[in-house]
Amino acid sequence: VGFFKGPFPFLHLCYLQPEKGRDHIAWWYYQYQRDKIEDELEMTMVCHRPEGLEQLEAQTNFTKRELQVLYRGFKNECPSGVVNEETFKQIYAQFFPHGDASTYAHYLFHAFDTTQTGSVKFEDFVTALSILLRGTVHEKLRWTFNLYDINKDGYINKEEMMDIVKAIYDMMGKYTYPVLKEDTPRQHVDVFFQKMDKNKDGIVTLDEFLESCQEDDNIMRSLQLFQNVM
Repeated sequence: VGFFKGPFPFLHLCYLQPEKGRDHIAWWYYQYQRDKIEDELEMTMVCHRPEGLEQLEAQTNFTKRELQVLYRGFKNECPSGVVNEETFKQIYAQFFPHGDASTYAHYLFHAFDTTQTGSVKFEDFVTALSILLRGTVHEKLRWTFNLYDINKDGYINKEEMMDIVKAIYDMMGKYTYPVLKEDTPRQHVDVFFQKMDKNKDGIVTLDEFLESCQEDDNIMRSLQLFQNVM
């Protein structure tokens, strides 16, 4: 299913089930490398170049060839050139057949849809992918903060954090339940939110989020950002 087999749900899988997380990373990386080699061979005979390729190269951490390969994968999955939320959910559901990925896919889609147009273009997709795979720790954490800030008011409250974490557990399905207790998501949120909300005002700012993640190894591991994937 093309490049939507990316690392985003596994940001949390590594924390919930480290061994399964490592297996998924290894599998994803192998598939990516295999597909990349095959696509690069095909691309030697493909003359089509996406419009704005040079601009995307300047804005991301991908080379022209990588952008061409990514664009082919994107177009194969999304011939119209854009992805709506329903298609996004269908793609994600294929990778989590034992759970309900729809809620997490909803939140993730809106994190990709930075202009809130209801669709994700290739430019949106590749910009986010560049940050998550090859961005700095600071850039990755800012992107993750935006994912947790569901209502986009610039803050994370405990309900928003709980909604994201619960969505992740629901998505993992039998890989977490019943191995983990039903109240485990709430326990995780209580611990992390208490650490992040440094001034105890009931909200976590971007500065608090960045500081907490970088000073606490447990939090950073739970938000594993796959520096070693690419």
